[in-house]
Amino acid sequence: MTTLGSRLKKIRNELHLSQEVFGEKIGLSRAGIAAVESDNNKFSQDSLCKLLLTFNININYLLAGKGEPFNAPEFEDIKTEVLEEVDRILIKYGIKKQ
Repeated sequence: MTTLGSRLKKIRNELHLSQEVFGEKIGLSRAGIAAVESDNNKFSQDSLCKLLLTFNININYLLAGKGEPFNAPEFEDIKTEVLEEVDRILIKYGIKKQ
C-alpha cells in the first residue's frame, strides 16, 4: 500500500517540479515538502486547498489512494466557486478572518 508521502512524490515528479519549486507554489518550504514526502508530517487543510487549486490534484487520491492523481479538466470551470466556498467555510469556523 502506498503512503500519502509516496503519492505526493509521484504527483510532484509527474509535474516535473523540485521540492523547492513545488513548495513555493503552495507556500511551503522545501523542508516542509520533504517532511510530507517522508511521511513525517501531514498537510494542513489550507495546504490541501492550495494543492487542489494550484495543481488540480485529486485530494481523494492524495489522502486515500483512490482515483487518479489529478482531477478531470472540467474542474477548472468551477475553481472560483470552490475557492469561494472554502473561504466561506474557513470564515464560518473562525479559521480565516473576512
